[in-house]
Amino acid sequence: MAPVADQWSAWILERRFGGDQQRAREMLEELGSVRDQILDRAEVKPGERLLDVGCGDGLVGFGALAREPGCAVLFSDISESLVDQCKQLAERAGVAERCRFIVASAHNLSQLDDATVDAVTTRSVLIYVEAKAQALREFYRVLRPGGRISLSEPINRYFLEPDGSLPAAWDPGPIKDLADKVMAVFMRANPLATSPMMDFDERDLVRLTEQAGFDEVHLRLTVDIKPAKPQKWDGFYRSSPNPLAPTIEEAVHKVLTPQEADRYVRHFQPLVEQGLGTTRRALAFLWARKGREASSASDAHGDHTRS
Repeated sequence: MAPVADQWSAWILERRFGGDQQRAREMLEELGSVRDQILDRAEVKPGERLLDVGCGDGLVGFGALAREPGCAVLFSDISESLVDQCKQLAERAGVAERCRFIVASAHNLSQLDDATVDAVTTRSVLIYVEAKAQALREFYRVLRPGGRISLSEPINRYFLEPDGSLPAAWDPGPIKDLADKVMAVFMRANPLATSPMMDFDERDLVRLTEQAGFDEVHLRLTVDIKPAKPQKWDGFYRSSPNPLAPTIEEAVHKVLTPQEADRYVRHFQPLVEQGLGTTRRALAFLWARKGREASSASDAHGDHTRS
């Protein structure tokens, strides 16, 4: 029996690209570069064990298994459906004996003992975690002395305007009133003032990592502002920007009348299909090492994961 989809697996497997398989392939190709940079800095060696937190559909974890045949990977995600998906993929690929699978949140890895993994990776995980400091302490705790973390996180606050708004990717022109109504739906799903997606920047990542106990911390921030790529309208319209948000189509039908929705589509469809917009991305890559003489996190910071 197939696992029941949740908001995380539904987004990872379909809603992020609106069912457009071409866009899915393009997205995975783009993410391949991110995965490679994460794994380069994780420095996983033969005989080592990697913990991939928020494993999703296994992009980083399976990348590690392919890159280093002598390593083992522990796939961890808050979504049982995604963990089951990775388990099935590992069995089909013939690598299940090198894998372990657990359902856990990033800030509570209490299923794992102290100092039991050699590297921890994450990709776009802390952006959904309120307890970011606790998550980093957990990463530190489960790492052996000399272990590494390597992560990438979008820095959504980077593009905030002075008035606290975010710049539009597509010019709303004469239908700004309708675009504002639709945008309000997304703002209610991810409030700028309180969302964990907006409550940190690259400096916070460095500070929290150092406070967790890591004594060697590095960060690179990449910022890209460029013309949008042309997209098929149906896939764009039926896509969602993140697991907590509705699709654009859902938001439109929630707040606009059929006549208003028609005006909305007629305005934005040619812009999207011709790529007449702007994409903005700020992405932080952070990697750090636990000192070889470090004591366990429970000694350094107090054990917050066991009761």
